Amino acid sequence: MRIILRADSGFVREALMAWCEENGVDYVFGLARNARLEARISAALTKAREMSESSGGKPARVFRDFLWTTKESWSRKRRVIAKSEWSGGGANPRFVVTSLKAFAWPARPLYEEFYCARGEMENRIKEAQGDLFADRTSTATMRANKLRLWFSSMAYVLLRALRRIGLAHTQFAAATCGTIRLKLLKLAALVKISARRVKIAFASACPWAPEWRLCAERLSRARGSPA
Repeated sequence: MRIILRADSGFVREALMAWCEENGVDYVFGLARNARLEARISAALTKAREMSESSGGKPARVFRDFLWTTKESWSRKRRVIAKSEWSGGGANPRFVVTSLKAFAWPARPLYEEFYCARGEMENRIKEAQGDLFADRTSTATMRANKLRLWFSSMAYVLLRALRRIGLAHTQFAAATCGTIRLKLLKLAALVKISARRVKIAFASACPWAPEWRLCAERLSRARGSPA
């Protein structure tokens, strides 16, 4: 199994990077900017500014790929990717340090497609905490807190499957768990249970009834049972 660590600049520590390099674990870490790094990409920032001005003020990015080391803390030179961005009339440089090779991950895809995906990962964590209450771990015992976290995790897996299978190509295909809960699950309805079926009747004015019905039909087909 290949492991790649992806984290912010708080993890840029010599001990961690050296351990990764010695044990075959790749990494992509954000790198805090400083005067030396900004000076290293001054020409790229100038080019980004010119591109932005020539396009009428639209954001412009220029990427640079170079070997870098600190004055004291790093034991060796490492690959650094610089995003030289000019947007909103000002410079917005960003840096990452990585063990991944340039032939496998060129500078721009590594930053935009791989590293920036970390933000989407954090959005999913926030979704679990904010929408599914994964942060409610205030009970007296570790076992009870773990059980609460399990419930939230299982709820996330179920809602993700609901979104992927039942809500594909609808207006809720990319909705958050909170939106799905509010608009598709927290609804007033009349439920009748018989020996053969469960019948759910919504108010005639329910705005999300078509999506709900489509989702129910898709889930029924997915599990191989009649709608």
